[in-house]
Amino acid sequence: MVSKARLVITAVVIEGRSAAEVADGYGVSRSWVYELLARYRREGEAALEPRSRRPHTSPNALPEPTVTLILTLRTELVAQGLDAGPHTLAWHLEHHHQLQVAPATIWRHLKHHGLVTPEPKKRPKTSYIRFAADLPNQTWQSDFTHHRLTRTDGSTGVDTEILSWLDDHSRYALSVTAHHRVTGPRVLDTFRDTVAQHGIPASTLTDNGMVFTTRLAGGRGGRNGLEAELARLDITQKNSTPGHPTTCGKVERFQQTMKKWLRAQSDQPTTLAELQTLLDNFVDEYNNRRPHRSLEHRATPATAYQARPKATPTTPGVNSHDRVRHDRIDDSGCVTLRVHGKLHHIGIGRIHARTRVLLLVHELDIRIIDAATGELLRELVLDTTKDYQPTGAPKGPTKRRTPRT
Repeated sequence: MVSKARLVITAVVIEGRSAAEVADGYGVSRSWVYELLARYRREGEAALEPRSRRPHTSPNALPEPTVTLILTLRTELVAQGLDAGPHTLAWHLEHHHQLQVAPATIWRHLKHHGLVTPEPKKRPKTSYIRFAADLPNQTWQSDFTHHRLTRTDGSTGVDTEILSWLDDHSRYALSVTAHHRVTGPRVLDTFRDTVAQHGIPASTLTDNGMVFTTRLAGGRGGRNGLEAELARLDITQKNSTPGHPTTCGKVERFQQTMKKWLRAQSDQPTTLAELQTLLDNFVDEYNNRRPHRSLEHRATPATAYQARPKATPTTPGVNSHDRVRHDRIDDSGCVTLRVHGKLHHIGIGRIHARTRVLLLVHELDIRIIDAATGELLRELVLDTTKDYQPTGAPKGPTKRRTPRT
């Protein structure tokens, strides 16, 4: 298709028509015809090619040093395994370099340099329903994840597990510890250490792992150690519905950020102690210097955690634990009972061997009753520091009764 500029030049130069006649015939201004003629005399045929309408100057464009600073910050944050999106870069520019740059402007420059890929089909953040605790210590989330150590030759080493306790309100990392394997007693120990450092929370939120709860274990074994501790401190225990991991999304997202940071470190840990040192460094960076997009004004978790008074348990006594257990006394005259995640042996006497009994358990108060006669065989307060609970009867042989059938 022949351009209008070529038709105008042909009419004036080749056909010899006047500029006024050509302007009227093609519906353009006379000044444009004269400007086109002058350009044609200077540049020849090149003057007839389509030209960009981009302005010659852009007074509001970012200075080149600012663009370079944005790209440098992006590279440094990515190398450290930290978030380096437009909002994070805008926060660093404002707080560390006293520069106000809109995140949209930063995004355009990142896209221009091929550092981000547009995702037009991505679900908008406004479509999500967000929820968070109103106060620090109102809810603590916990979960654990896996991380493999690195051998000295650079190959993949043994598997370890990292247990995290996170404040729901502020995203403050309360405790992050490395273990060869996360067990119920280790969960209880880290919880107690965290309480000693940060106070007693009003509630906890975890998934349904056996180290956190036994509620999906069919009612066997009673409460584990963590559940018993929460009940003792009147802390409300909340667990996510099976198949709905987004309920614990804050601690899940924290673990994703943590593992990304760990992978970016030049010196990968070869021992559990080295991994714990790296985790301590990450927690310090995450809590005190890294801006958090989910917090108001992109505050750090430490700032948000200290800005409001801390919540405490408000409903004492509602978590008492009662259960009834059917059992049979073994040949040694004992029954077993799991309390706080540990198995205890309760002596009753060989004279009652093979007797079917009911165990009425209220926290640590236990009554053992003959299931057939209703006779109270023993009543005690369990000593959790001892595996065996002796009867207190004098030592010596006892006459065995005829076993019940």
